[in-house]
Amino acid sequence: MGLLIASTLLDYVYGFWVASPNPKKAKTFLWLSVLNNLGILAIFKYYNFFALQLQQGFETLGIQTHPVILSIVLPIGISFYTFHGMSYVFDIYRGQQKPVKNFIDYAVFVSFFPLLVAGPIERANHLLPQVQRSRFFNYNQAVEGCRLILWGFFKKIVIADNLSQLVDPVFQNYKEHSGLSLIITAISFSIQIYCDFSGYSDIAIGVAKLFGFELIVNFKFPYFSRSIPEFWKRWHISLSSWFRDYLYFPLGGSRVNLAITIRNTFIIFLVSGFWHGANWTFIAWGLIHALFFIPSLLIKNKNKTETNSDLFLGNSITPNWKEFFQIVFTFFIVTIAWIFFRSNTILDAFKFIELCLSNLTKITHLKTNIHYAILLKAIIGVIVMFYYEMIYFKPKRKLSITKMIILLLMVIFMGSFRNSVQFIYFQF
Repeated sequence: MGLLIASTLLDYVYGFWVASPNPKKAKTFLWLSVLNNLGILAIFKYYNFFALQLQQGFETLGIQTHPVILSIVLPIGISFYTFHGMSYVFDIYRGQQKPVKNFIDYAVFVSFFPLLVAGPIERANHLLPQVQRSRFFNYNQAVEGCRLILWGFFKKIVIADNLSQLVDPVFQNYKEHSGLSLIITAISFSIQIYCDFSGYSDIAIGVAKLFGFELIVNFKFPYFSRSIPEFWKRWHISLSSWFRDYLYFPLGGSRVNLAITIRNTFIIFLVSGFWHGANWTFIAWGLIHALFFIPSLLIKNKNKTETNSDLFLGNSITPNWKEFFQIVFTFFIVTIAWIFFRSNTILDAFKFIELCLSNLTKITHLKTNIHYAILLKAIIGVIVMFYYEMIYFKPKRKLSITKMIILLLMVIFMGSFRNSVQFIYFQF
């Protein structure tokens, strides 16, 4: 709590200094704000990682070192509220936001409780005006909020938490499992992390609606993407747009030559991976996405993904065969990347993928660890999820009271309450 208050207070003060008409002074305090926020992340989230990496590096040279390792718990939501503060100061520096005089208003923007621990990452020019204006109870908005909350709990409790019972034991002891079990586990984790994270976002957006706030949408059917670039337009939208606006564009974006554009793309994905945690597996996860993002930069002509971007985004379009195979291939690449994201080490990830193929026919003497009752509940939940999202998010279509009751009953009778786990993105 003290760290959150200190970070909020510093960026609040920096906001006034960055608004200075003196360009040199404004830029100086902009960099101080950046260093302040990144310094907080470096100490609490990355210090031990770098200290251990340096120790290993010196040991390869035959030099023994004994770095100081910090015994601290990662503060909840640190990656989110530091990014809120930095975006506020950046926007003031760019002239897109004026400093907020009321400290309470600014503090509510930074630490608004529905999004504090796992986003979405809001922008000051979107959320602050809502904080500053008077709000009144809106029945339709509240009903919409309740729908989203129920839907978020359904994805989390019925799908994600049930799948975690299949995923966690296998990743903990993957060498003893058959290739079939590993493949099912990899696909299950892809669905689990989507339902877990998007479920939280739905709950956060729904709770905000009850208080009269409208938060930005964080997911738009990412597993219906036909390419990796399209996937990142649909997955964790608030984070990807944050890196685009505050890192990718300042580096030159795609408005420079091809070599610099490719460099910027690798930077943005490696930083995005490292944002998730101090582990080489997250770096590898970002690198995989960067590698499959590059082909879109090498193709000069606009592809169909860009011109037909409303697929499953409200105006439902049935994909043709080409688009169907593009969706399957993109999901395959994303799933491979998730294996690195979920594994303890890069070597574990490579070994996991290797065993998916080498153990595919070795079923008799290896564990399958497929709990069919749990898997059946998860499959039913996934089918309902796809049906619900395809129907519910069409224009002017609302989830009826009858469907809400059915959804609630499914949460009660199919939800994993005894084996519930915290939201995955709480650790970031």
